[in-house]
Amino acid sequence: MDQLKFDRNKLVNLSFSLTHELLRTNRSGAFATTSLLFCNTRKYHGLLISQQPMIDDEMHVLVSGVDPTIIQHDAEFHLGIHEYPNGIYSPKGHKYIREINIDNIPEITYRVGGVILTKESIFAANSDRILIKYTVKDCNSPTTIRLQPFLAFRQRHKLSKANNFVDKTYKLSQNGVNFKMYQGYTPVHFQFSKKTEYIHSPDWYYNVKYREEERRGYECLEDLYVPGYFEFNLKKGESIILAAGTDEIKPQSISRLFNSEKKKRVQRSSFKNNLINAAEQFVQKKNGKTEIVAGFPWFGVWGRDTFIALPGLSTSIDKPEIAKAVLDTMSKRLNGSLFPNIGSDNNAAYNSIDAPLWYFWSIQQYVAKTGEYKSAWKKYSKKMLVILQGYKNGTEYNIKMEENGLIRGGIQGKALTWMDAIADGKAVTPRIGMPVEINALWFNAINFFMELAEKANAKIDLKEWKDIAGKIPSSFIDTFWDEKKGYLADYVDGDYKNWDIRPNMIIAASLPYSPISNKIKARIVRVVKTELLTTRGLRTLSPKNIKYKGKYEGDQSTRDKAYHQGTVWPWLFGHYAEAYLKIRKKAGIKKIQWYLDEFEKTLLEHGIGTISEIYDGDPPHTPRGTISQAWSVSEILRVMDLIEYYEKND
Repeated sequence: MDQLKFDRNKLVNLSFSLTHELLRTNRSGAFATTSLLFCNTRKYHGLLISQQPMIDDEMHVLVSGVDPTIIQHDAEFHLGIHEYPNGIYSPKGHKYIREINIDNIPEITYRVGGVILTKESIFAANSDRILIKYTVKDCNSPTTIRLQPFLAFRQRHKLSKANNFVDKTYKLSQNGVNFKMYQGYTPVHFQFSKKTEYIHSPDWYYNVKYREEERRGYECLEDLYVPGYFEFNLKKGESIILAAGTDEIKPQSISRLFNSEKKKRVQRSSFKNNLINAAEQFVQKKNGKTEIVAGFPWFGVWGRDTFIALPGLSTSIDKPEIAKAVLDTMSKRLNGSLFPNIGSDNNAAYNSIDAPLWYFWSIQQYVAKTGEYKSAWKKYSKKMLVILQGYKNGTEYNIKMEENGLIRGGIQGKALTWMDAIADGKAVTPRIGMPVEINALWFNAINFFMELAEKANAKIDLKEWKDIAGKIPSSFIDTFWDEKKGYLADYVDGDYKNWDIRPNMIIAASLPYSPISNKIKARIVRVVKTELLTTRGLRTLSPKNIKYKGKYEGDQSTRDKAYHQGTVWPWLFGHYAEAYLKIRKKAGIKKIQWYLDEFEKTLLEHGIGTISEIYDGDPPHTPRGTISQAWSVSEILRVMDLIEYYEKND
C-alpha cells in the first residue's frame, strides 16, 4: 500500500509532517507516539510511555526520544529535531530525511553525504519496550553513530522541569545501562544487540516546546534530562538494535525479538488491514483482565466506550474471543445497576446512564455472530437482570422507569449521556429527563434479554418484561415523535421537548429492536442525512441551530463547549449506516461504500493508519481530539462487516 510512504518533499514541510502522528502500542497498554519526524509536538509524545503502579498507576512518559547523530571525519550531523520558543528548531535533522515508509513498521531513511542510514522502530507486544534498529545501507568511509536519550519520567498529563532531585547516576545493564530519575519509578534499561560505549554526561535541555499543547491552551514548555550518549561504529550493511524497556533482557535475544515482532505485524496493504492493525492496539491484557483503551494518547478505559467499540474490535474482524474476554472483565465491575464510566475499582466514576444499556447491545452483537446464547445467558443474565430491575425501580442519578415504561434520569450539574462535556463547571448538554437514545436502548435491552432467555431455554418468568416492552412503542412515539417535524425530540423533560436536531435519534433507527416503524426510521434517516451527515461521520448538532459550533479549537473551556455542539464523531456513522441499510438493503450498499471510501482518506490526515476521535463540523472537517479512537475505528470496521452481510443477504 504505497499511500503510507512519504517522500522528502512532504517531510521537509513542517506544517505537514508535524501534524501527522505515529502510534504503536503493546498488549498491556504501554505505547509510543510522536510526529512523523519523531519531533514531539505534544506532552503525550514519547518513545516509551508505561504504567507506573508504584506511583499512581497512571501512564508515564519515561523516554521522550532518542536523537541519532552521524559522525564522519570528525564532522557531526545531528538527525534529531526539537522545537523551542520563537519558532526555533534545533537540531534540524529533518533536512536529512529522504523517505518514511509505514506499510509495516515505521522506517525512516536518512542521507548524509555518502551515508544512507535507516531507522526502524517497533513496540514489543508483550513487554514495555521500544526496539529501534539502525542500519547503514551505504557509506564511503568509517561511520560512527551516536545516540542521545532524552528522558522525562513524569505523568503523561504533566510536564517535566529541571530540578535538583533527579538521580544522575546510572547502573550497568547487559550491553548497556539503566536510569531511574526518581524514586518509585521503574528503571529504563538501554541495551544493544552489540557492544557499545556509553559516555556519561548529565545535562538538561530547557524549554522544549510542544506546539499542540500551546494550540490547545495548555502549558507547553518542558525540560528534558539527557544523561549522556552511546557511540558505536557501523560498516556498510551492518545493523544494531537498541532495546529500551522497563526490564532487562539478554542482549543475544534482541535481534530475535525484533525479527519476530516484525513478522507478527498486520501488513497495512488495504484500508481494512490498516483498521485491523489499529484495532489491535486498543485491546490490553494484564493481571488477568482484558480491557479496551478508549483512545490514544490520553484516554484510559471507559465503560461506555468499551461496550460501543467492542463489536467492531472483535466479532467484526472474526475475533469473538476478545469480546468474551472483555465482557467477562467488565461484568465484574457492575456496581448496583451501573458500570464505571471512567476508571475501575476504587477510582471509578459511575456517572453514565447509557453504559449499562450498551452492555446489552454488546452482548447482543456477540451472540448474533457466535450463536452462544446459552453460555451468554449463564455468564451475563444475572448482571443484565440487576440492571433492568435497577432501572425499573430506580437507582442513582434519579434513573427510574416512568409509568409509561420509559426511562428518565439526570441531576443538575451532571451529564449522564454520551454527550457528557462539562465547561466552566456546568454540563454543556445536560439532557435531564428522558433522552431519546436511552429509551431506544432500554427497549432494545428488554427485548434482547427476553430473546436470550428464550433461546437459552431459561426457566424464568418474563411476563413483567413483556408487559413493559409491550407499552414502550406507543409511549415512545407519543413522547418523542412529531409528525409535522418528521423527526424525534432529543430529550423530553416533563412538558418540555427539546427539538434540537442531533444524531441521538439515529440510534432508535439502528438498533436490532426498535420502538419505531420503518416509515419513521426512513424519515429520521432523511433528516440526519440532510442536517448532520458528513464524510467523517455525523455532526452533533445541525448547522442551522444557533448553538452550532463549526470548529473544535481554542482553550479547554472553548473546546468543551463545541464538543457536542456540531463537532463530527465518526462512531455515529456506524449507526447511520446500519439504519440506512435496514431501509435500503442491497440498494443502499453503493452509497454507504462511497462514504467508506471517503473515510479511507483519514489514514493520512492525523494519526497515520487510524481514525481520529472527532472532526470539525465545518468543511474541510479538520481532525481533532485523540489521534486514534477505539469507537471511531471499530464502527467503521463494523460498517464493513454490515456491507458484507447485505451483499450476501437481502
